[in-house]
Amino acid sequence: MTHIDIRSDDLSGDATRALIALHLEGMHATSPPESVHALDVDRLTDPAVSFWSAWIDGELAGIGALKEFGEGRGELKSMRVDERFLGAGVGRAILRHIMDAARARGLTSLWLETGSPAEFVPAQRLYESEGFIRCGPFGDYTDDPFSVYMTREL
Repeated sequence: MTHIDIRSDDLSGDATRALIALHLEGMHATSPPESVHALDVDRLTDPAVSFWSAWIDGELAGIGALKEFGEGRGELKSMRVDERFLGAGVGRAILRHIMDAARARGLTSLWLETGSPAEFVPAQRLYESEGFIRCGPFGDYTDDPFSVYMTREL
């Protein structure tokens, strides 16, 4: 069993910034610009956003964030696993860590937007396996054929 160390991250490290850049690149490669809702480093430093990184043997394995938007609700943002660690349980570990943090803060539901193209099916399956269900757009989102919206009560 691989030990995954998940820690709060201030987004100042080169490895973290590189994985965020790769994440944004991937989003723009699979969706039109108006359908990319991933946050860049500057927007991830918003006080309403908490950001974590996952490490295995000293190497950055993945990232994830929680954006609180009031009324006991939070949104999952910037979930990404480095390709070298796909299939190692990193995504699930980050997701569970964020769900635990949301519960500890008193949030009652989590929401997310992910892509609808085939590249996003593994992410959709992960979220579904952790109890997320599909829903309509929430917050400032609108109907978009490139988006899948999901939610889960905590």
